[in-house]
Amino acid sequence: MRIGDSFDLTDRVAVVTGGSRGLGREMVLGLAAAGADVVIASRKLDACEALAAEVREATGRRALPVACHVGRWDEVEALAGAAYAEFGRVDVLVNNAGMSPVYPDVSAITEELWDKVLDVNLKGPFRLTAIVGERMRRDGGGSIVNVSSVAALHPHPEVVPYAAAKAGVNAITEAFAHAFGPAVRVNCIVPGAFLTDISEAWDMDAFERQAQGFALRRGGEPREIVGTLLYLASDASSYTTGALLRVDGGYRP
Repeated sequence: MRIGDSFDLTDRVAVVTGGSRGLGREMVLGLAAAGADVVIASRKLDACEALAAEVREATGRRALPVACHVGRWDEVEALAGAAYAEFGRVDVLVNNAGMSPVYPDVSAITEELWDKVLDVNLKGPFRLTAIVGERMRRDGGGSIVNVSSVAALHPHPEVVPYAAAKAGVNAITEAFAHAFGPAVRVNCIVPGAFLTDISEAWDMDAFERQAQGFALRRGGEPREIVGTLLYLASDASSYTTGALLRVDGGYRP
């Protein structure tokens, strides 16, 4: 077997939440380029539809856009239902959707904000993994890739709910790896600072100074997440499960 063959995803089906923008968009394009048909989920259907059209034109792969708020269990269940109705199976699940609202200080965190952040970043991935992972096990196997954050490893006051939720994602990754093994592998990408559309709101002068403390001394380009995803999604990682894989340029807070 050629080394590249182990990364081949031809005719597999991948579901990506938060798939219409940022890292999720790059993940969708990378999975399709590797041969997968894709289900693109986010709250904005028009953005999913636009990316689906781009995938079809660029790769010839099938692409299903689905509107889904992952913080709502009924919509998560509908997403899984739509994927299985269209394709009959799911081989790869990527729990990428996330959010981290800005607040002035920790005392200003409301119950509503706390619940919203935990719902999107932790409750949704838990439920979708439970539904799809069980079906994958019955169908003979699959790969689930969660997306966490270095904030879970290096929390700071500006992202308390987000860091707590992503720490939970790290925990459920290992738990689900044992729950669904050996047929289903469950792993987690732990990204650092990536220069997506979200970074447009950053103080870039301050960020550049901070990045000098990173081993690579820069932020990541969105396309640089794809290699890690393809490794975890494909047979190349056949003996990797329950792993937290940092992709952070040697992040240091």
